Amino acid sequence: MPTPDELYDQASDLRDKGDKEGAVALLKQAVTIDPKFAIGHGMLAKLCADLARGDEAIEHAKRVVELEPNDTFSYTALSVVYQRCGKIREAEDAKAMAFNKQMGYE
Repeated sequence: MPTPDELYDQASDLRDKGDKEGAVALLKQAVTIDPKFAIGHGMLAKLCADLARGDEAIEHAKRVVELEPNDTFSYTALSVVYQRCGKIREAEDAKAMAFNKQMGYE
């Protein structure tokens, strides 16, 4: 059975070839094997947003924030996903959290 990292690499190759659906399928396998596989959730968030699966994209972006709460980029990525899904207020909130983390306010 492939590891989450191997599945991620295969998903990256599929994404680069334009097969976003195939990449999503492999990444879902990866995060099923390791639910704490943050990079897999991150790519799933991006790909689901690309495929207009807003709720799924947000779910995975939120999971990255849960897994990496001290990583400013996690909040920035969540903000971008919210924005792409038309949830501007939530995007601004996530952006503010990223700023606060970066400045050491939280």
